[in-house]
Amino acid sequence: MGTRGSKLALWQAEHVIERLRATYPSDRFETVTIRTTGDKRMDVPLQAIGDKSLFTKEIEEALLAGAVDLAVHSLKDLPSRLDDRFAIAAVLERDDPRDVLLTPAGGGLQALAEHARVGTSSLRREAQLRAARPDVELVPIRGNVDTRLHKLRDGEYDAIVLAAAGLNRLGVSIPAEAYLEPEVCLPAPGQAAICIETLAGRGELVRALDHTRTRLAVEAERVFAAELDAGCRVPVGAYAEVPSPQPSPAVAGEGVGLRGMVASPDGRLIIRVQGTGTDPLELGRRLAKEALDQGAAELLQAPCP
Repeated sequence: MGTRGSKLALWQAEHVIERLRATYPSDRFETVTIRTTGDKRMDVPLQAIGDKSLFTKEIEEALLAGAVDLAVHSLKDLPSRLDDRFAIAAVLERDDPRDVLLTPAGGGLQALAEHARVGTSSLRREAQLRAARPDVELVPIRGNVDTRLHKLRDGEYDAIVLAAAGLNRLGVSIPAEAYLEPEVCLPAPGQAAICIETLAGRGELVRALDHTRTRLAVEAERVFAAELDAGCRVPVGAYAEVPSPQPSPAVAGEGVGLRGMVASPDGRLIIRVQGTGTDPLELGRRLAKEALDQGAAELLQAPCP
């Protein structure tokens, strides 16, 4: 099973292996750690690298070469349009999709002092934080979760923004006031979902791990992002919810609710759309068109930073 080598990535891979061992107790599973472009270029802001496959390309190459049979990713790291040679064979049940803003004292966004230095590696987070708190200074930060937490404790930043799911998986306590609700900071498409990628047509082994409600939600989010094709140019967020329990597989998409966001990098213009539908793919396309009609098309013409 191919995976990145960070503590969080290894936790996710081991979590998947535990699930597989429970299903196939006589089979043997092992992890193969692979360094990706995003891991090698830690001195450069993510958006400056400009590659949609920063954390997945080398792992996909290992799949093609037969060096690994499965790949485990944070779904938000996968490009919204997947190469036809690959498939998302399973999506595990989603964790908390929210972002969190951590400070040494434990206060939230509104408790930050004016001109506070806030570390984030995400254009999406940066734009929405600028809209909510235009007075704070947004500063690039790279490194795994532990590295970023050390930088916060060492006083390099007054606050940092991370995904709640990653902190939960590593056992990091999150103060209640640290959560950024979707109304303030809409998550990335697929955020908090672990996925298993395989070569196309090779996913039967892990199909039982697929969580239907999460799959429907992230399909809507990923189609929204794919239709916009924002890449590294423009901040995009999307978050879908699917009611539980579903009455029957025939109406599994009933009531899928999707919120989408497209913003200018400075946060001065944020286009928000939302809607519901029975087909997550149609819903994602429909809301993407609404966003384009409301001005996202002009934003998407911006060059990469």
